Amino acid sequence: MGALTPNVLTPQDLEPNWRWENKLPAWGHTSVDFERRVDHDRLRRYRLSRTREALKNSPAGTLLLFDVNNIRYVSATKIGEWERDKMCRFCLLTGDDSPYVWDFGSAAVHHQKYSDWLEPDHCLAGVVGMRGTIPPEFGLMKKYAKQIAGLIRDAGMGDMPVGLDYAETAMFHALQEEGINVIDGQQIMLAAREIKNWDEIQLLTQAASMVDGVYHMIYEELKPGVRENDIVAMSNKMLYEMGSDDVEAINAISGERCNPHPHNFTDRLIRPGDQAFFDILQSYQGYRTCYYRTFNVGRATPSQNDAYVKAREWLEASIEMIKPGVSTDKVAEVWPTAQSLGFPSEDAAFGLQFGHGLGLALHERPIISRAVSMDHPMEIQTGMVFALETYCPASDGYSAARIEEEVVVTDTGCEVISLFPAEELPIANRY
Repeated sequence: MGALTPNVLTPQDLEPNWRWENKLPAWGHTSVDFERRVDHDRLRRYRLSRTREALKNSPAGTLLLFDVNNIRYVSATKIGEWERDKMCRFCLLTGDDSPYVWDFGSAAVHHQKYSDWLEPDHCLAGVVGMRGTIPPEFGLMKKYAKQIAGLIRDAGMGDMPVGLDYAETAMFHALQEEGINVIDGQQIMLAAREIKNWDEIQLLTQAASMVDGVYHMIYEELKPGVRENDIVAMSNKMLYEMGSDDVEAINAISGERCNPHPHNFTDRLIRPGDQAFFDILQSYQGYRTCYYRTFNVGRATPSQNDAYVKAREWLEASIEMIKPGVSTDKVAEVWPTAQSLGFPSEDAAFGLQFGHGLGLALHERPIISRAVSMDHPMEIQTGMVFALETYCPASDGYSAARIEEEVVVTDTGCEVISLFPAEELPIANRY
């Protein structure tokens, strides 16, 4: 296909190529000659075109990226998940140049051989601080800040600010010492990433379909004698066998641990009559899921049923609001206040009645919450993909229901892509 350079990118590459006339497909994971599935060349061109457009609409002339989600979005490079929090890789997009990627040792050589959409001499070996384990006095940050400043000047962008997503404090200082004016680049990147093209939507749908299957397994396995961590282990195994590239986390919360929500899992044994909820956060080809389901074990009390019905009603009310042009404050308005649920403030209840964009990161635009949306609403747009989640504590004082759906914003409304049944409270292994 050739390098991702401006002379290859065309205005057509900004087209999202949506097809809303039928149900969103969840294709098989392999490439075949008889169906047009994910077009990875189109995906790469779209993401870089979106980034260039967002950069053009910003005060910056350059983007310097350490966030691995942004690096992947711009350059379509990825190494093992171990690097996610190391800040050891970085990417530069400046002027009319194609992306530069500094990667971990031999990974740069691998990109030169196999990532033919990048210019080989733009794939460089490099490392800076690795969260401070390589001290600044070793000089690597100064070395690469100088190299980056030179490339920016060569591209004719030396007089314009540089959008930086995040970096180690010492790297900020090294860039400033080279005369670079740093501004917030994360907002530029989030603006680029908030509208998904057809290929991104297909990958997000494929990722959700994997979790559909895991929840069917949980429905069958959830019974007394099984521990929360057993469910987590079985879910990890199944997801990786289906092709997940990262199981970021699985929440497994049961019984008296349901209220308040602890956002974790333990070795607690499942017991008869427990209410239990789970969240599966994983990615397929980088594209993430956030997908809660609540079950009862064997039987349910009226209090537990009531909590589930309320959580479902709040969720349905928010889904009904989703269409292009609606602002996020209008969605948040249909959810109960923190005080009505017994919390002192919206900050204390943050994340319980919640919406957040999905993509290469778990949390993208838009964020929907009473804590932020009422005063800072955003417009919902066609091509956004996000999760909506609700939580209702039960009147028994310890049970709770938690449900979440993933939605794709179409031209006229939205389509739910998280399909394990949740209209009514599922009873696993009913007595």
